[in-house]
Amino acid sequence: MHTRTFRNRRGRGIRGPIVPEAIPRYRTRSQQFDMAVLDAYSPIHNSYRDQLAALDLAVDTVPRMQLSADSTVLPDDIVAEGPVPLGRILPAGVDAQGRPTRARMVIFRQPIEERAKTTDERQELLSWVLAALASSYLNIDPRDILPDFEP
Repeated sequence: MHTRTFRNRRGRGIRGPIVPEAIPRYRTRSQQFDMAVLDAYSPIHNSYRDQLAALDLAVDTVPRMQLSADSTVLPDDIVAEGPVPLGRILPAGVDAQGRPTRARMVIFRQPIEERAKTTDERQELLSWVLAALASSYLNIDPRDILPDFEP
């Protein structure tokens, strides 16, 4: 494979990716977010492996639902900051083709990334959202999952 070289005609630096896509270090922002979700979810999953065996984990870019700005009480299966949902639990059911579906915990990438300025803040927010959703699914107190949980 021939790698095309670019000229630095106007002094703007190299053009193209610094890290080639073929090596494992290259990850898109969405792939980095997916890895952060898995890192935040793994301690919860390891602690409650049997109870969470029937629950799938998914990441969606944006929520496909809208909450009214004046709603003060939300269902337990939705975690939101004001009118913006950060995650939700979809119960098991049947899809449009009539196939059974498993229960799913959905994390919304864009609202979480907009609220977190650093990777540490993002990891803390992900841990908080995942603990709230898992505690709702398991019907336990969120402090059992995350001891320093604050609603």
